[in-house]
Amino acid sequence: MSNPTADWEKVGDRFYRKVKLYDAVFDQELELENYVVAGAPYGGATALYRDEEKLHNYRAAQGAKSSIDIYSYSGKLIRQIKWDKGSIRGLGWSEDERLLVISEDGTVRCYYDLQGDFTQFSLGFGAEELKVKACRFWSSGFVAILSNNHLVAVTHYIEPRPKLLAIPPEDEVHSWTVIPPAYTLSRSVEVLLAIGQTIYVVDSSETEDRVLPNGPFKHISVSPNGLYVTLYTEDGMVWVITSDFQNKIGEYESKAKTPPKDVQWCGNDAVMLAWEDEVHLIGPNGASLRYYFDGWVHLLPDVDGVRLITNDVCEFLQKVPDCTEDVFKLGSTSPASVLLDAVDQLDKKSPKADENIRLIRPNLLDAVGTCIQAAGQEFSVHWQKQLLKAASFGKSILDLYSSDDFVDMCEALRILNAVRDYRIGLPLSYDQYRRLTSGKLVQRLINRHEYLLAIRLSNYLRLPVSKIHVHWASQKVRTSTEDEDTICHTVVSKLNNKPGISFEVVARAAYDEGRSHLATQLLNHETRAGKQVPLLLAMEEDEIALDKALESGDIDLVFFVLLQLKKKLPLASFFRLLTNRPIATAVVESSAKGQDQELLKDLYYQDDRRLDGANLLFGEALNQTVPQTKADKLKLAAKLLGDSKDPTSSLYSRSYTEAQALIRVQASLDHDFDAHYSGLSLNETILRLIKNGYGKRAAKLQSDFKIPEKTWWWLRLRGLVARRDFGELEEVSKQRRSPIGWEAFFNEVLSTGNQKVAGLFVPKCTGLSAQERSEMWVKCGMIAKAGEELVKVKDVNGLEELRGKARAGEAAEIERMIAQFRSRR
Repeated sequence: MSNPTADWEKVGDRFYRKVKLYDAVFDQELELENYVVAGAPYGGATALYRDEEKLHNYRAAQGAKSSIDIYSYSGKLIRQIKWDKGSIRGLGWSEDERLLVISEDGTVRCYYDLQGDFTQFSLGFGAEELKVKACRFWSSGFVAILSNNHLVAVTHYIEPRPKLLAIPPEDEVHSWTVIPPAYTLSRSVEVLLAIGQTIYVVDSSETEDRVLPNGPFKHISVSPNGLYVTLYTEDGMVWVITSDFQNKIGEYESKAKTPPKDVQWCGNDAVMLAWEDEVHLIGPNGASLRYYFDGWVHLLPDVDGVRLITNDVCEFLQKVPDCTEDVFKLGSTSPASVLLDAVDQLDKKSPKADENIRLIRPNLLDAVGTCIQAAGQEFSVHWQKQLLKAASFGKSILDLYSSDDFVDMCEALRILNAVRDYRIGLPLSYDQYRRLTSGKLVQRLINRHEYLLAIRLSNYLRLPVSKIHVHWASQKVRTSTEDEDTICHTVVSKLNNKPGISFEVVARAAYDEGRSHLATQLLNHETRAGKQVPLLLAMEEDEIALDKALESGDIDLVFFVLLQLKKKLPLASFFRLLTNRPIATAVVESSAKGQDQELLKDLYYQDDRRLDGANLLFGEALNQTVPQTKADKLKLAAKLLGDSKDPTSSLYSRSYTEAQALIRVQASLDHDFDAHYSGLSLNETILRLIKNGYGKRAAKLQSDFKIPEKTWWWLRLRGLVARRDFGELEEVSKQRRSPIGWEAFFNEVLSTGNQKVAGLFVPKCTGLSAQERSEMWVKCGMIAKAGEELVKVKDVNGLEELRGKARAGEAAEIERMIAQFRSRR
């Protein structure tokens, strides 16, 4: 096996390495120089699109329409997307591998799964008329420049909200780039524009001239950490400055007569200049290195290096990691290098292995850690094993050592080696894998339809596999040419009894493909009604949706279904659905009572619930303020019950008829007496008439409405008492009988303080005992009369009690009565 330092090159005081990832990447007939190439971060997919500004050979086999070809880095075609939206002015990727395509008219398509599915939105701000010139991307957004130099930024792809940045000068832009929001003080994207001899910095609020000399600048590039900026001048000079434009870090003279086609950063320490088949790597302090290729080369930057891609080969150029340099550097005496050599000596059964271990024993722990980290940085499986073997040997000698880092690295390398295989084409470095995370790596495998590897990877990492199965099933129902029953059987047999499976997602995919019958079949296997119902409604399976909601017992879900059905169905059809579904009917009735009275009326009419409908009209009548409107409502309620044979309905109908009559009478009273009677009950109306002195009108109402005699007498009594009509009360006292008894008259009149008139009713209370009448006389202040009542029953004790209550004149009379009883004894 070749030495790992064989592909190292020194740039200044640091080493850089160019690792071959894949060879025979593209077909030799593919004219890579005529394509725009964009690579997704973290070793993702590569998108190729014909550069419309370059001439290319005519191929009869090609279709008239252009396309965007998505490849893996190993050259495997993942998808070919037909393009029909005009000239492309921006082609880039987000960090979660969404392909962004921006057309000349400002239309943005976001392809989210590598299979041609997309969401679409427009930039606005006049982009359709002004046209888009170019775009620059970062991990979660992009900036588009229009023909008038206006800049439109999109900072989020899930809910895109294009925003116009500050207005820059309208002079020619020689080059431009963006600084992502995460690396700016304002936390807003900043755009660097090379205009004239200087650089303008544009953000959301202002445009600032940095007043730089030596322009114009043909290329601008920002380092991955946002701290440094590379400027390529018209005379071939490369400047590296800080992104705040305060300090100059270094410069380099390319001596090239033509400007490079691309300038990119290699990590955060070096800059790369690319011509057609030549690449310059510029390190700190102007140190440089040159690479030459047999064909056109494209630079695809990533967080820790740059991928170099040609028709023949895909290579990864990066700074040699410190741990790798520590182990493999020629002449290195570091503990990690000695530990690796010890393992080699151990394989040769040389005693020098023991000498090496004793030599580094104080630093053995650090040596083990360095070997583990260096193994992660290696693309060669051979050197991964050697370094892990050295680490294993070292940790076996240590008395106390936690193997967590060793186990984690073995796990990570098994994963990385699996996805780096040319059949998968995901050449992740260890640092990229840690940034990407295992969950997102599984998602990338799913998007490539590498289901078996995704399942094995998820099981190995103890991640849920349900979404993998669901994605496979969704693709199955979309693309399979078998009959629908066979597809359903295949999907259900694979997914049944697997935890976390959502058949609703698979059914929706089937429905989107126009396979409604298959979608319905699949939904029958969905156990959650909340997932079934929305799709059934979308499929216009209204009755099934309602039945599923009712079976679930979830009233909120039932209400949701009914609400959707009411919006889209004619009322008659809606009510037909409620037939023989009492729970649904009850939900509609409950919700309509407070929100939709008209719907409630229609429901009662449809169900022939006359009494409920009449009560609803009666309630509306009570809320009316205009007497005629109120009477009309009551008339409708009575009419609704008119044909009913139910005795209860007849009673209600009669009540509504009387209520109409009362309203008419009250309107007449309001007119005749200029007083407010409307809205009062019948008893309140009679009481107010008596209070106001209209006894005859009150008596007529009693007769017309057949008010019970007792009720009439009570109303008359309280009205007369309230009016203080004691003369009329005296006339009443002359009558022989009272339906309500005379005690009520006594109590009501006495409450006004008129003891004289109250006393008129005491003798008429013949149903009471002498003692009770005596008490009534006492309340009237007539002690002598009270004594007479007691004399009649010969109650001496009661008389003696009265003596204590009597005043001077009455006391003598009481004494006489007592003395009369004593003399008889």
